[in-house]
Amino acid sequence: MSTNMVSFKELGLVNTREMFAKAVAGGYAIPAFNFNNMEQLQAIIKASAETKSPVILQVSKGARNYANQTLLRYMAQGAVEYAKELGWENPQICLHLDHGDSYELCKSCVDFGFSSVMIDGSALPYEENIALTKKVVEYAHKYDVTVEAELGVLAGVEDEVAAEESHYTKPEEVIDFATRTGCDSLAISIGTSHGAYKFKPEQCTRDPKTGLLVPPPLAFDVLHEIEKKLPGFPIVLHGSSSVPQEYVEIINANGGKLPDAVGIPEEQLREASKSAVCKINIDSDSRLAFTAAVRKVFAEKPGEFDPRKYCGPARDLMVELYKHKIVNVLGSDGKAA
Repeated sequence: MSTNMVSFKELGLVNTREMFAKAVAGGYAIPAFNFNNMEQLQAIIKASAETKSPVILQVSKGARNYANQTLLRYMAQGAVEYAKELGWENPQICLHLDHGDSYELCKSCVDFGFSSVMIDGSALPYEENIALTKKVVEYAHKYDVTVEAELGVLAGVEDEVAAEESHYTKPEEVIDFATRTGCDSLAISIGTSHGAYKFKPEQCTRDPKTGLLVPPPLAFDVLHEIEKKLPGFPIVLHGSSSVPQEYVEIINANGGKLPDAVGIPEEQLREASKSAVCKINIDSDSRLAFTAAVRKVFAEKPGEFDPRKYCGPARDLMVELYKHKIVNVLGSDGKAA
């Protein structure tokens, strides 16, 4: 153990073990919200504290570099204290590395106080994915840090992650993979996708009334097969933003250009939440809310140059968004009272 290593427990954070067990048993999912700046973090904590929902703060490799690893550690500790200040006596907050791409990065996050890490070896050959995941699990578990792995490849673009096409997770591989790696949860590919452009127009149909794209449905048959193979094992869905059209419209009406941005319908995420899916990752939606609010202020008040005057409304809109997801989509409200 290096001298400057810090345990997540010293920061007041929790790992995912207990929150996932309760979510699987209770038929709801834990929100995993990515954050890149202070306003996003404030909004996530405020929404979670007001709804008493357990929450996973997600940081990608890019976001960690952007924030600085030391600042991030104290921001996480500050988030726990802020939650208490808001009247949430026993906050259940996890700090999670999203899409870790190497053993070294995962180890560094464990050493810097993360309570959960993801090792994404899904682009590697199967046996190499197992070997890499197992190595991360062996290190992380020494410090009670939980590990998410990925099997199957999601299409789309996210920080540091780009894949042209999606390969559904093969249900017949999941038992072998979970048993041999010892991972605590598994991200699967059933048709979700990263980014605001999750689907090409030719993959979708158009709603004749609105002219908006309707994405292809998620492969629930694959999910149910995986559940049969691994009953009660925590399953994770990545790339599960819904890309709310009201935000896209505000952005496009105020100088933005996001044609045909489309996401995963919320009713499909609700259905997934009631199954073994116990963690749903949402990133693009809060980026869209933030950008919509900022663009609106800039368009309506072109003389404004105080960041508080445009980041403040962005923060408020994100609080609304996060609360909506917690209460109406994931069903995790009141589960961390």
